[in-house]
Amino acid sequence: MKADEIQSFPPEVASRLKTYVYRLIDPRNGETFYIGKGRGDRVFSHIRAEIESDDPTADKLKRIREIRLAGFDVAHVIHRHGMDDKNAFDVEAALIDAYPGLTNVAGGVGNSDFGAMHAKEIIARYSAEPAVFKHKALLINVNRTATETSLYEATRYAWKIDTSKAEQAEVVLATRQGLIVEAFIPRRWLPATSANFPGRDDMPGRYGFDGGLASQAIRNFYVGKRVPDEYRKQGAANPIKYTWGKTRLASA
Repeated sequence: MKADEIQSFPPEVASRLKTYVYRLIDPRNGETFYIGKGRGDRVFSHIRAEIESDDPTADKLKRIREIRLAGFDVAHVIHRHGMDDKNAFDVEAALIDAYPGLTNVAGGVGNSDFGAMHAKEIIARYSAEPAVFKHKALLINVNRTATETSLYEATRYAWKIDTSKAEQAEVVLATRQGLIVEAFIPRRWLPATSANFPGRDDMPGRYGFDGGLASQAIRNFYVGKRVPDEYRKQGAANPIKYTWGKTRLASA
């Protein structure tokens, strides 16, 4: 049987693979465009575009469909196998760092805290004073978007979030690699549509906020501080965290 005809792993093979990390590759240019982890036949389900995302127009699915429409099959590599979930998370995160320009919506687990950094960034992060929250602060991780647009735009758009809780936030703090990098005051939360946010694409089911920079006093209080360890739970990939109430992670 040819490799490109394989549609699933035999049961005896799947049991020995355990958890594995894989790369999806565009055969038209050899580019790795997605890193994933899973068990069983997950890699083949992804190749067949059977694993849908929240947004059917997501870059990953668009890329897979483009490849198939061009008459090719998505190539793949099982990069490492025989792992437990913890080790697989670490391998996945390292590979996401190593392949820029991926279509992964979220970074690898742990990337926000342990991803690629310059020595200066590492020193700044670990020597920074931990923040003390005197406001109801909504933390938004902008690791993947801060380099693509202004910090304000990267922070305010567009998130899967409970607006009834988000509207309680007194300040929104942008975080990057464990540090608070800016503070904004949200005036209102709106559906993520081009009508509400001119120049931005519609993002059904997501929201953004209209607001502006916080006062200099609030910025001085938070910016440059380290996100406390209790808000950086290992394995939590969600970019949204609350600093008040019992549920600190935003709903997925």
